This record gives sequence, structure tokens and C-alpha cells, in this order.
Amino acid sequence: MEGSIEILIPKEKVESRIKELGSIIAEDYKDKDLVCVGLLKGSVMFMAELTKNMNIDLAMDFMKVSSYGGGMDSTGVVKILKDVDEDLTGKDVLIIEDIIDTGLTIANVKDFLVKKMPNSIKVCSLLDKPSRRKVDVKGEYIGFEIPDEFVVGYGLDLDEKYRNLPFVGKFIQKK
Repeated sequence: MEGSIEILIPKEKVESRIKELGSIIAEDYKDKDLVCVGLLKGSVMFMAELTKNMNIDLAMDFMKVSSYGGGMDSTGVVKILKDVDEDLTGKDVLIIEDIIDTGLTIANVKDFLVKKMPNSIKVCSLLDKPSRRKVDVKGEYIGFEIPDEFVVGYGLDLDEKYRNLPFVGKFIQKK
């Protein structure tokens, strides 16, 4: 797919906000048994930076879920492709996501994880796009609220491209 990328959130602003979020989360979970569950693949860059800025003991695990079949639109069907390895019973779980869009992925993941009997489940997302919600979900820790634009960079992709951009950019499709 051809197009151009316009910077929506510059690298410095992304890095600064992640440091703030890391400090807030570390304070909130300082005496808890925290497991950070990253949703692959989009959360990897964000999760790595976020956890480096959380000065507390924590465990990390990953799930792989899919709701995009390639391209720029969600299929609306959420598939769990990889479960967590960690026993979550009695632990505090922080789901780390790149973007909350329709809310379907987060809603499905929360429903799936609640069956593992954690003490709590909260969500941290780099980006939030509330204008696209199909289900009522909210993240407790949000980096940036963005308009209804297709974004790439900092872990977000278009057909597996652009994840490595150090900023969040708006993808403008060539007509």
C-alpha cells in the first residue's frame, strides 16, 4: 500500500509521556505482585520503554491476539493465538497495548484473563482512539488520545511495516 507518513506525535513527546506513565504505574503498584502482559506484536516497543521506567519488581509475559487480517481495518473478530505462560492467580495484571481502537481486543482479552483469577486487571495503552469504540472499555493508563486516523510507528504497523519508527505517524494513503 502506497502512501506517506505525517508525524502525529514526535519521538521526544512519546518518550517523555512513557517516563511519566512508568512513574505513575510504579507508584500505583509499588507493593503489589505485578504481571505486565504485553499484546504482541504492537506493544513490544512501548512495553520495553515503559517497564524500563517502572522502578519496581514485576514479571513480564505476552499474549498474541489478532483482530486485523492485514490492511487498515479491524475484522471485528478477536482470536487468541498465544496465551500467557505465567500463573496469574492472585496477581495484579496490567495489560499493555499499543492502541485501544474499537475496544474489542481489550474487552476480549480482559474476559479471557479474568478466568485466570487475578487480583486485578487494568489496561495501559500508548494510544486511545475513543471515537472508534464499539464496546465500552477504558484504559486506566493512557499515553495519548488521538483522532480517528490510521497510525503507524512505535510498534504500530501497516502490514508489518513501520513498527520501528521512533514516533507515531499518521499514514496517508496515496489515491
